[in-house]
Amino acid sequence: MTATRFGLAAVPLMLLAACAIPRIEPEGLEGIDDGLLPEPNARLAIESLGPCSDVPDRQFSINTGEPVTVLVHGCYGSAGRLRSLSQVYAFHGQQSVCFSYDDRDSLEVSSRQLMTALEALGEAMDDDVAVNVLAHSQGGLVARRAVIEDRPDGLTLSRVPNDLVTVATPFAGIPAASACGSRLTHVLSLGITVGICRYISGDKWWEITAASDFIQQPGAPLPELERHLKVVTDERDTCRVKDDRGRCISRDGVFGVAEQYHPPVDRFPVVSNVQVEAGHVEIVGDARRPPVKLIEILQVEGLLAPTPPDRQAAFEALLARLYGP
Repeated sequence: MTATRFGLAAVPLMLLAACAIPRIEPEGLEGIDDGLLPEPNARLAIESLGPCSDVPDRQFSINTGEPVTVLVHGCYGSAGRLRSLSQVYAFHGQQSVCFSYDDRDSLEVSSRQLMTALEALGEAMDDDVAVNVLAHSQGGLVARRAVIEDRPDGLTLSRVPNDLVTVATPFAGIPAASACGSRLTHVLSLGITVGICRYISGDKWWEITAASDFIQQPGAPLPELERHLKVVTDERDTCRVKDDRGRCISRDGVFGVAEQYHPPVDRFPVVSNVQVEAGHVEIVGDARRPPVKLIEILQVEGLLAPTPPDRQAAFEALLARLYGP
């Protein structure tokens, strides 16, 4: 009975550990400088892909002869959560679109939807044009699953992304969800914990635990994938919100470093890790702070164009407008 009570008490922690704190989108972003985006030559309607906003019309315009980055949100996310980051890409003349999915679905289902979207996008793009993927938090689990060999469903991509960037992703599973990964706890609770876990996290409830095959057997990346850049966030001592006296009233720590490193993922030569001290939401930007650390990493790694010196002041003004209080 003690184990049962422990399991029932521990399960609700999953909701905090498995998902990033929702980001509040700033308002009034219409008309912001789109930078040097190439002139679009096509308007596409691809299921699960669309502009990085929450507008009902999910069609998007694109230049099929220029590189594009697909942005993938995390738990509690949406395309609109990544609107400001998309504007950062636009300022530097780079196209981006957003993948939308139900974060309560099975990760296998969501990754299959991403594969379908990437296939359709790849067919529309010119053959020699780079298609990259940048995914945050749980979105990184979805994105990596979309680019592996020997998937359980047997599916594969014919047009593999050039670069995969995952940011603050718990590849080793979530320790706080251990009660949901314990078959003993499920037995002792007469199956009650299974229902609670599914109620809290949806159909992905088992996949995000360290005991799942999804975590223990993540699969090998497709050989055509050129690079998997992992941005590992050290979220200790981070703060998302402070009160008027400077005291932290809401932490920005969701995943530990140990949850983001995982030998079955890291052992492949295509993988490189960049560790940075940053909060879980801070790394992709929130309503108070721009994602300066992520921008720097992307520029150093050649995934985001350098900011021209003569446009630095304009870029800082854009960041202030996008991410300012």
